[in-house]
Amino acid sequence: MKFTTLLFGFSLITAFLISGCNSNSGSAADVSLESTIDSVSYSLGYSNGRFLKQQGMSDVDVEKLIAGLRAGIEGQESPLTQVEMMQVVRSYQMKAQQKAAQMRRQEAKENLEEGKAFLAENKEKEGVQVTESGLQYKVLEEGSGPSPDSTDIVRVHYEGTLLDGTVFDSSYDGQPVEFPLDQVIEGWTEGVQLMQEGGKFKFWIPAGLAYGANPRPGGPIGPNETLIFTVELLAVNPDSASAE
Repeated sequence: MKFTTLLFGFSLITAFLISGCNSNSGSAADVSLESTIDSVSYSLGYSNGRFLKQQGMSDVDVEKLIAGLRAGIEGQESPLTQVEMMQVVRSYQMKAQQKAAQMRRQEAKENLEEGKAFLAENKEKEGVQVTESGLQYKVLEEGSGPSPDSTDIVRVHYEGTLLDGTVFDSSYDGQPVEFPLDQVIEGWTEGVQLMQEGGKFKFWIPAGLAYGANPRPGGPIGPNETLIFTVELLAVNPDSASAE
């Protein structure tokens, strides 16, 4: 990352802190979003705050950030030269990234161990079946229609949760979704092919058949998370079916 990009992110954070909070308040409940610029300021600040946290830089001194921004806006002389600022930020950034990477490796190891232990116990439960790949599933409702191939488009309702019960994604908040079955995680591609149209299954997907050690940065799914999905297969190739 370039130094200028990092400083830009820092400036956005500070702008949020000044426009959305006072010196005695940092709670989201205290932020007044009465105008468009209020909402823009908050959104930029929140997004960049999450970025700093993901990079392991959440221990930045907020008051010093505010002081630096004010000094820059007011044209005050900095106690550090531009070169010194670049050097100190780069050094801090490298250390923070190393720390974040170490923490992520530890999290990935712990999640993998937790998932293996959970799946070992779960496969002994009544009705749970295990495929050769390690995918676990349970038939909640049998379907009576066709089963999809990996290249088919499916329409589904689903809910995805972590092992602790946290819901990270759900179509039940809106409309059913459609997608090619070969363009999703391996656990979905394999599992939904076991279903018949009209059926409802529950899947326990090991990390290796889900997002592995590299899920989407900043998302709710951690590295090597075992995922649980409840899936209703509503239609196979719905456009062609409706054309008939």
